[in-house]
Amino acid sequence: MHSIFLDVTNLRLLVERVGIEQILLDVTRAVEADYWRWEEFTKVARTAHHAHDVGVLELMPVGDAKDYAFKYVNGHPYNPRDHKLPTVMAFGALMSVESGYPVMVSEMTILTGIRTAAVSLLAAQKMARKDSKRLALIGNGAQAEFQILAFYFGMGIKEFTLFDIDPLATKKVCLNLASFPDIRLEACDNTEQAVHGADIITTCTADKNLATIVTNRMIEPGMHINAIGGDCPGKTELENTILDRSRIVVEFEPQSRVEGEIQHRPDIAVIELFSVIRGEAIGRETEEEVTLFDSVGFALQDLSVLKVVYELAKMHGIGTQVELIPDSNDVKDLFGLIKPIHATKK
Repeated sequence: MHSIFLDVTNLRLLVERVGIEQILLDVTRAVEADYWRWEEFTKVARTAHHAHDVGVLELMPVGDAKDYAFKYVNGHPYNPRDHKLPTVMAFGALMSVESGYPVMVSEMTILTGIRTAAVSLLAAQKMARKDSKRLALIGNGAQAEFQILAFYFGMGIKEFTLFDIDPLATKKVCLNLASFPDIRLEACDNTEQAVHGADIITTCTADKNLATIVTNRMIEPGMHINAIGGDCPGKTELENTILDRSRIVVEFEPQSRVEGEIQHRPDIAVIELFSVIRGEAIGRETEEEVTLFDSVGFALQDLSVLKVVYELAKMHGIGTQVELIPDSNDVKDLFGLIKPIHATKK
């Protein structure tokens, strides 16, 4: 018995074979279906190792009666400058609960971008105004293209205003998406210019500080905000007073209270995403209401994307078969697998 190993080259081939549109929409549907089964999962806040001067390293486990998964992920905002490495790097594994066997080990740096875009789309489908036409994207780094394509494919949004303190990041997005002529990208000089008149604002900045990327006066009635960059203690993106005027939805409240925009506001009431998806809570009450998805990322989304990719990899025969677990005719003889074949007899 072998595990599937899905490295970056394998994943690139899978995206080429299946198409980024199908993968983004399949993952969005899978996340929604799993959130419907919220009570069936063993859920814990991720385990974090904070290196306060440089970043954070985290483990994210989750499981139900059939599948178990974990993801290792980091957040090192100075990596691009100091080490020429991505801010976020990840890998993960999908296990059979019945046997405990790891059926797939996968890269998850790219898959995290895909699943984050999928859950941003899902939240906006439930919370943003139905006639939303323009999205402002603040922070144009590794997440940007996935976010734009998810909203283009999933909500038909074609107008995007972009701002990043690094103009080259915005230029990168425009170059990468040049093959989508229906998508109109406008590079802006500052955050205020980008968010003015937008229906949806997505913030995905990387600075590991208590920051104010979007101020209260920038927020217009009826806007929906996906705040996805604030994802660890001490890191925020929104002016605090925005929370007072918003309907706030989070993924998993015990984790969001530590890491999200609400980390300094124990007085603020929130709604968990699963209850909005199942229609047990309202995502938007009026056209004028400001809604906020305070997203920090949650392990259930990783399980969803791993299951989708595992099935696609099997279907298309993509991935490397690896002997991650010893394969032996005598499962009790572990040492026999490493015993020298030509042992010297005395």
